[in-house]
Amino acid sequence: MAKIFKGVKSAGQGKGPSSANLIGKVINLEIERLDINGVGVGKYQKKSVFVENSLVGEKVAAKVLEQNSKFIKAKAQKVTNVSKERVKPECLHYYQCGGCDIQHLSHEGQLSFKQQKVADLFSRQGINELNWANPVTAEPWQYRRKARIGIQYNKLGQAIVGFRKKSSNTLTDINECKTLLPVFDGVFSLIREALSEANQAEALGHIEIISGLQTTVVLRVVRKLSPASISAWQSFEKKLGCQVLLDDGSDFSFLSESIDNSDISLSYEVLNQTLSFTPNSFIQVNPFVNQAMVAQAIDWLSMEEGEQVLDLFCGIGNFSLPIAERVSKVIGVEGVEAMVVQASENAANNALDNARFYQIDLNSDWQLQSWRQHKFDKVLLDPARAGAEQACQQVLSLESEKILYVSCEPSTLARDAKILIDGGYQLKKVGLIDMFSQTKHVETMVLFEREAR
Repeated sequence: MAKIFKGVKSAGQGKGPSSANLIGKVINLEIERLDINGVGVGKYQKKSVFVENSLVGEKVAAKVLEQNSKFIKAKAQKVTNVSKERVKPECLHYYQCGGCDIQHLSHEGQLSFKQQKVADLFSRQGINELNWANPVTAEPWQYRRKARIGIQYNKLGQAIVGFRKKSSNTLTDINECKTLLPVFDGVFSLIREALSEANQAEALGHIEIISGLQTTVVLRVVRKLSPASISAWQSFEKKLGCQVLLDDGSDFSFLSESIDNSDISLSYEVLNQTLSFTPNSFIQVNPFVNQAMVAQAIDWLSMEEGEQVLDLFCGIGNFSLPIAERVSKVIGVEGVEAMVVQASENAANNALDNARFYQIDLNSDWQLQSWRQHKFDKVLLDPARAGAEQACQQVLSLESEKILYVSCEPSTLARDAKILIDGGYQLKKVGLIDMFSQTKHVETMVLFEREAR
């Protein structure tokens, strides 16, 4: 038996109080499944009951926190029939911090949950036959290279440094985060130390930490830093071994005014390429899985030397540049102009003259664009959470041999997959990309091939 919280007298399930007076009461139920957020779901008086941090098969005594005509939310007080997949969370802040969702589930259990989540969402679209490849995985801890750290002050003027609490805008005071790369060990205590020495409350909005070839800390400045603040953050810079940048909301600059701001440089490596980016650029947070993901994309697309490839939602060239090494031409298209400029510079810096980048809203009609007139053998899509509904409808007109779709949101992936299947493509294989271990978030890669006519 595993005790999570101190138990209180429970209301019997069979003859419990009516639904009108359940709040604050303890009810008994068995967890039947996990929802798409990793929350355990059972039944009580024919209603679905959602209990965080519970697992399938466990019997739970749970205190009712919220109820309506359709469902109940409750908090576990005591768990019996403990699941074999339950593990002790690595992080001391897990039950307060909102950063992770499923640390109490074994890593293998996490992968099974995510695979089932994807399968269920595809099934809702009538897609039931999925050929699963092995998941792309790496070390499930100490993987995150980018994070935003919040700063708030309590009534005593003391700084609270950390991440948001679960379902809240207030912060959990964090001492360490088990998902951050080791280069950030001690960063929370060093931030508190700098804030104390600076003695300039509420001068900063938040702090961004980024690990690339150079460790970078970005201070979101909401009022001019005092000399004491500058001195405190210069000391922080030396202790952490990083470069500190200031973000005033419109531009970035070095902490030290003696350094030329044109020298600001952030970069990371993927396969044989070095990609530069700005502090507000999107990059994949897990560098180890990103390497393996790009390699798998190249393998699944079976790149050949004379081919032309279209990379939609290309960002700064994370897929485009490694692909360009292997084919005749790559066209990358992205909605954000700054990222198109960055991708073009990255291609030039890596001596790749066969990669061209263009800006357009891919949810608009792009059939008359000059780059659309090329014959593309393969297409890759890597959209944001909203997916690529309009883009997929237009991709069908390209009649490319293979389409690879990389997604961070399985619900929109399933919707878009149906568009491609209805348009004449077969779903050949699908695989999880374990980009976000310990969280409910799912990255997925799917390969489609055009049906023979």
